[in-house]
Amino acid sequence: MVSEEGKSAHALRLRRLGIDTYQEPVIYMRRDCHVCRSEGFEALSRVQVAHNGIGDGTATSGHSIIATLNILNTDLLKPGEAGLSESAWKLLGAKEEDRITLSHPAPLESLGHVRAKVYGKRLGEAEMNDIIRDVAVGRYSDVHLASFITASAGDRLDTSEMVALTRAMIAVGERIHWSRTPVMDKHSIGGLPGNRTTLLVVPIVAAFGLTIPKTSSRAITSPAGTADTMETLAPVALDIASMRRVVEREGGCIVWGGSVRLSPADDILIRVERPLDLDSDGQIVASVLSKKAAAGATHVVIDVPVGPTAKVRSIDAAKALRGRLEEVGRAVGLNVRVVMTDGSQPVGRGIGPALEARDVLSVLRGEAAAPQSLRDRALRLAGEVLELSSRVQPGSGYASAEAALEDGRAWRKFQAICEAQGGMREPPRAGYTHVVEAERAGEIVQIDNRRLARVAKLSGAPKAPAAGLELHTPLGAPVEKGQPLFTVYAENPGELAYALAYVEGQPDILVIEEPI
Repeated sequence: MVSEEGKSAHALRLRRLGIDTYQEPVIYMRRDCHVCRSEGFEALSRVQVAHNGIGDGTATSGHSIIATLNILNTDLLKPGEAGLSESAWKLLGAKEEDRITLSHPAPLESLGHVRAKVYGKRLGEAEMNDIIRDVAVGRYSDVHLASFITASAGDRLDTSEMVALTRAMIAVGERIHWSRTPVMDKHSIGGLPGNRTTLLVVPIVAAFGLTIPKTSSRAITSPAGTADTMETLAPVALDIASMRRVVEREGGCIVWGGSVRLSPADDILIRVERPLDLDSDGQIVASVLSKKAAAGATHVVIDVPVGPTAKVRSIDAAKALRGRLEEVGRAVGLNVRVVMTDGSQPVGRGIGPALEARDVLSVLRGEAAAPQSLRDRALRLAGEVLELSSRVQPGSGYASAEAALEDGRAWRKFQAICEAQGGMREPPRAGYTHVVEAERAGEIVQIDNRRLARVAKLSGAPKAPAAGLELHTPLGAPVEKGQPLFTVYAENPGELAYALAYVEGQPDILVIEEPI
């Protein structure tokens, strides 16, 4: 047994270095640190960090995390000090000058299951549960996570493994139960700029007296997530109690899923998935359905955009994904309906949080200049949700949704939801703009969704909510030389210049051909 004196000798004082490592907990130690040398820690070692409390360590919290070690060869830290990344700092609940002790974490037994999957072994529910439990509590490093994601990519997960993964991801987080039924939800697979139909579908569906508690994600590599767009209009970082209050009052909500800890393992996996650019069917299915089930949904409509530069690029691939979503959905108690939609071009005109929000408001307010593509897609999806709920007759969903939009019920419900979430506001406007013009006359025959989204991101979106771009010329539109194609928006001149430099090197973001 180690004496209190021994514990004190091995304790380090904490320094807050303010380093953002996104969601990865990192600990920083000097190379000559006595604890580091004694324990044999090396760079990238996984270290268990126990929080001993404040000041001289007489108060104890009993809390610990596992972090990845980075070694410093400078005097940024003094002898006897250790630093934490911002994510580790928050997880540990630390304060400046708090004391910590370090140790080697227990062996990661579930990593054996990952190695088995690498070599082609099929994983059962017990193995998936072991892996996802360790992922959720932060025991996997990014290297471990990348191994699991890669081993599961492509067609390496069969249907039973997808079911096991989905159930495991549901089990490790919070789960909301509602006193009413049905509980509706809607999701888009993504990959299509400007596709903010959720902000229209939720108020339309809630206006019919249905329950639709929508949790949405923030952008990671795209110019805007649904939560980013909604946040320009109302608060989205609600806890479960606040979310429940909003839904019980208004029938629906649009909140950030990261604040309610639903399927937290999914958020961790996505953090590594995106840089790897691996979006296999198995991971998509488990990600989407685990969050829907955790949010208490019973019926889900899933939008799968299909197009050459969308996430799903062929009808055959979309049909295969549809089958998996429906089968796994049944296995976890969800009634899933998949709708395949056009993914050949952006939806609406705005790309970026505030610009997308303006499109949504123009549709809700019934403005003559509202983007028809966003309106039509939202009405189709809202109609599918209404029909799936059996609230309206089959075949009448679109017309029913349109009526709620045109008579103002959807707009009034959206305002009520925003007020219940903390108050509605107008989205911000960017201070710097630049119009990109056509270099020749012709017709728009192709739009590269990915590169257009990249322009919006380089201009500062989503962190700069007013940044992004507005598309003036959809597919099939005739254009004259010098006619505006799109306008780039930025909150500072440096980001505007950065985005425009990319545009100059990408002449075929919008392909213009002369009519034959």
